[in-house]
Amino acid sequence: MNRAEIARRIPHQGAMCLLAEASHWDECRIVCRADSHRAQNNPLRHRGRLGAACAIEYAAQAMALHGALCATGQAPVRAGFLTSLRDVHLSVAALDGLADDLTIEAERMIGDDDNVVYRFVVTAGAQPVASGRAAVRLDAGRHLDEQGART
Repeated sequence: MNRAEIARRIPHQGAMCLLAEASHWDECRIVCRADSHRAQNNPLRHRGRLGAACAIEYAAQAMALHGALCATGQAPVRAGFLTSLRDVHLSVAALDGLADDLTIEAERMIGDDDNVVYRFVVTAGAQPVASGRAAVRLDAGRHLDEQGART
């Protein structure tokens, strides 16, 4: 699956669609590739640098794509929001200096209709970049009224 096909399935568009390719997915796992960490127009760059913590956004987009690919039937794709990160390890200071493409692997560990937990690993060639776990709340805003109160 290429960048254009990915962009049709996730809310991130233009330069903010960071993934270049999804090479494998099944009901539990997805593997993606990205080269946008080297792009000068990467929207996550700050003062010309792309910090290692941005690897979490790459992983989050892989999770969003996985959710869209695993959606059953004609159900609309549900928005997801990261609610917590656990055991995050950053093995580099910045992503923009990495010569190799990023490989992003996300594995769904547990979940129900409203919450899911993924394990993620980001590498550049054989070099570890980032890893951790992310909890995602699906449709977090659907139970809020116009003033932001739960209904």
